[in-house]
Amino acid sequence: MTVRVQSEDFDVGAAYEEAVANSRSAGAVVTFVGRVRDFQSEEEHTRVESIFLEHYPSMTFQELEKIETEARTRWPIEECLIVHRYGELFPGDQIVLVITTSPHRKAAFESAQFLMDWLKTRAPFWKKERTPDGSRWVDAKESDDEAADRWSR
Repeated sequence: MTVRVQSEDFDVGAAYEEAVANSRSAGAVVTFVGRVRDFQSEEEHTRVESIFLEHYPSMTFQELEKIETEARTRWPIEECLIVHRYGELFPGDQIVLVITTSPHRKAAFESAQFLMDWLKTRAPFWKKERTPDGSRWVDAKESDDEAADRWSR
């Protein structure tokens, strides 16, 4: 299990190599990278100049570990890597990386999607967007809650 919360950028290629290094029986590797968009939403199209992600380190790390542990109880994951950034980020910057490996593609895809859905709704990060009109804290989206709810037992 590997969970990292960091301000610095991450190298996707190096993370991939790390995830597969000890995963010889994994027939599937799924990699997801979330990046900062240059607009708020499909409906608004307000230009985003930057975002600021804030968190409480020990609380955030513990919650990410819980989310990763839950994924392991649901799917046969061999390796899992979660990297989430904090601080000020700009359009095009990488925010989050999730890599899952499993013997079969369905488990790798589903576990990666589960991790992202739960990260969006349960990980204690607070996001402030800076736009030409000023800054505002971003509220949770109903669509994110609905995506996470589908994984409820």
